[in-house]
Amino acid sequence: MEFGFIGLGQKATTYHLHSNARISGKKGPKSRYIYDMVHYGHSNQLRQAKAMGDYLIVGVHTDEEISKHKGPPVFTQAERYKMVRAIKWVDEIVEGAPYVTTLETLDKYCCDFCVHGDDITLTVDGKDTYEEVKKSGRYRECKRTQGVSTTDLVGRMLLMTKAHHSNMGSSDYQQHTDNFGRGPKGHSPWTGVSQFLQTSQKIIQFASGKEPQPGDTIIYVAGAFDLFHIGHVDFLDAVSQLSEKPYVIVGLHFDQEVNRYKGKNYPIMNIHERTLSVLACRYVSEVVIGAPYAVTKDLLDHFKVNTLPLYSILDFLSDFCNGQSRSGMINAMLTLFLPVPARLLFEARNQKKEAKEMAVIQAMKRREEDKAKERAQAVL
Repeated sequence: MEFGFIGLGQKATTYHLHSNARISGKKGPKSRYIYDMVHYGHSNQLRQAKAMGDYLIVGVHTDEEISKHKGPPVFTQAERYKMVRAIKWVDEIVEGAPYVTTLETLDKYCCDFCVHGDDITLTVDGKDTYEEVKKSGRYRECKRTQGVSTTDLVGRMLLMTKAHHSNMGSSDYQQHTDNFGRGPKGHSPWTGVSQFLQTSQKIIQFASGKEPQPGDTIIYVAGAFDLFHIGHVDFLDAVSQLSEKPYVIVGLHFDQEVNRYKGKNYPIMNIHERTLSVLACRYVSEVVIGAPYAVTKDLLDHFKVNTLPLYSILDFLSDFCNGQSRSGMINAMLTLFLPVPARLLFEARNQKKEAKEMAVIQAMKRREEDKAKERAQAVL
């Protein structure tokens, strides 16, 4: 997934997901992203962006803009707006952010600078969308999260293997990597698929670190929370509204347990990836990694749980599917059953994207070589 723009300033950091953002009061940073199939990689970029300022505004692009420059999105813009608002480092979003970030946009929303990952974002004609703000010195970069991308996640769904649960070195997984992340002229460092390695530091960065306070209502829910999507956000939002002072603990089942009751190649995300996805949600206070499938009295006593919603996530998602905003989860599910032509179109889209990136890389390399030659001639 790609973002729109992130704007940061003295008061706040801004990050944009298919929309522009505004900062009230002091100036802040700004960021722009697409956020289609929002995952923990996007959340980590927003976390880094927020650390650069005090107030984060995220710009989110429209479906029309995304389709023009990258191809049709999986989730609608309304669903993406809601997903980004649920990320705990985001202070504000701007809906309908322009795909190309200009100084005029930064000034409009009182942003000191914008933030983006250390990959490059290109327009449909191959131009750097941040060229203007880079030249003016109002651009900052944060590190791209290795081991996760929309390309990788869709590839896991289409491949229908379990390699992502434990062994990403398998031949099946390597084949998916080659098909989805490699163009005819080489391998782009921005589109390829790599392995995610969980660390204790990453968990600490995502965790709130807050203990329950006197008067808090400790609420426990559990499930797979795979491919964290709009249905999960709505469910956790509803759970958090059960109390004026909610402390929501989410239990995540291990991969083997999820596969036992869901079958096929579920979960699409492994336990480490799902942990970060859930921790990034503003409605979640704590996560139990590897929670038991059966909720026991010992578990409730251990966490001092005083509210256990009888309205389960399965019930909620069932109602969600019957509601008006059901397309997000349905789209995510239907992606598992994409026909061969759709798979080929997806592969072709990524290869086309990578070809543009490789052209930029070659141009940058030639520019550096020319500068080196000029310096050498100047010495002579």
